[in-house]
Amino acid sequence: MTFRPRTATARSLATACLLATASLAHAATDKLLLTGGVSTIDGAAGGGLSPWGVIGSNATEGQWGAAAYVSHARTQDYQLDAYGVALGFNDRVELSLARQDFDTGETGPALGIPGLTLKQDIVGAKLRLAGDAVLDSDTLMPQIAAGMLVKRVDAGGLAPTLDALGARRHGVDLYLSATKLFLAQGVLVNATLRASKANQGGLLGYGGTAHSRWQLLPEVSVAYLVNRTLAVGAEYRVKPDNLNPSLLGAGLKEDDWADVFIAWAPSKHFSLTAAYVDLGRIVPGVKNRRQTGAYLSAQIAF
Repeated sequence: MTFRPRTATARSLATACLLATASLAHAATDKLLLTGGVSTIDGAAGGGLSPWGVIGSNATEGQWGAAAYVSHARTQDYQLDAYGVALGFNDRVELSLARQDFDTGETGPALGIPGLTLKQDIVGAKLRLAGDAVLDSDTLMPQIAAGMLVKRVDAGGLAPTLDALGARRHGVDLYLSATKLFLAQGVLVNATLRASKANQGGLLGYGGTAHSRWQLLPEVSVAYLVNRTLAVGAEYRVKPDNLNPSLLGAGLKEDDWADVFIAWAPSKHFSLTAAYVDLGRIVPGVKNRRQTGAYLSAQIAF
């Protein structure tokens, strides 16, 4: 798998992310390896699928830093490229910007829309409310953070279909995350509760004829620190069902997402995450098989 943005705009944004991060290299940052998480596909710090209560970058209290990432996921019928940048201030506030490009593969032509690629822009903000994952590692107090992800999808030729299904092309996810690090045992546990109207993470719009209200969706992550540079773990993310299944045969019923990952950080400035992902059946009426495959993400941080 390679990380090659497909358009000039994508290449420009990826370059800007890297330059923005490199410009912060002079800032002295002290966070322990892997305790700031990696970058999710939505741009917030956490695992690959779910945001955590940690603040992105290597910055601790009284410092500021940045992180940039690029990710690629490939399943039997689809692929997703994501990239972005996050800024961390005083280990208290995180701001992020992300872009997703979802290649529909043979599903586009099957729907009469050859070359269909869904594009989504995401602006995120996170605030640490209480606790410190490292300093409170010998107590039961987790690090708690609240965040929001403002999303807008460019659905291309699929837009009329989403309109017929009652799905809007912009929305907001709100979440509350609690991250508990048991440093002596090398175990990290995170629980996130997300309020969302998003279909397939927003790539198929927000809301629909079946449901148009906010739904509270739990997400769980567990990681084991094998050593100071290596972690293994798993994530599970519950998904909603907003679209009317009667309009597209077997419909657009959503399956939950899950992954098993390994993260390696040879230095505080670079990390690499690989995972096996299970995204369930994404469009059952067209490709009626589970979408499983590989995920790879690289991050630089200061």
